[in-house]
Amino acid sequence: MTIEQKHEPEAWTTLGTKYLYNKPWLTMRQDTVQLSNGRIIDDYYIWEFPPWVNVLAITREQKIVLIRQYRHGIRKVFYELPAGVHDKAGESLLQSAKRELLEETGYGGGRWREWMELSANPALQDNITTTFLAEGVELQGLQQLDATEEITVHLVSLEELRTIALEGGMIQSLHVAPVLKYLARHGLG
Repeated sequence: MTIEQKHEPEAWTTLGTKYLYNKPWLTMRQDTVQLSNGRIIDDYYIWEFPPWVNVLAITREQKIVLIRQYRHGIRKVFYELPAGVHDKAGESLLQSAKRELLEETGYGGGRWREWMELSANPALQDNITTTFLAEGVELQGLQQLDATEEITVHLVSLEELRTIALEGGMIQSLHVAPVLKYLARHGLG
């Protein structure tokens, strides 16, 4: 028995785009696309979002900086990584991540590096989430929350982080994946 060689998928050609809804935080377009096999899809819908950033922040004392906040879409409170939208002109993804960590938690400083890139739903959303690992962060001030934010800050151990991630205390997949990668690198995955 032999395995038949398959032709790899190729990028689709966009033949047309129509915006159905265009507001801050909620933009939807309808694309007409042609697949590499020639088939045309007249109504392929895409949600447009700016890039998102997350921060896996570790203090000098080896505590992980997590937040808890209510999420109205699922009407529940869970643990999350500090995170936000990269939406300020001229700001890099790293600068955005540093700003979000400081605003949401009061923590900053440390050594930063890009940790992981993810897509929430690459079939229907056009943005990428970049997670940064920030090691050696310190408390630098008070939270600077937006009017729509009610966030509590929690410092947890690596073992507590493992329990939170593996037992449903954190369900945002774009946050759980970088946490699991970190736990795996530390033999706790």
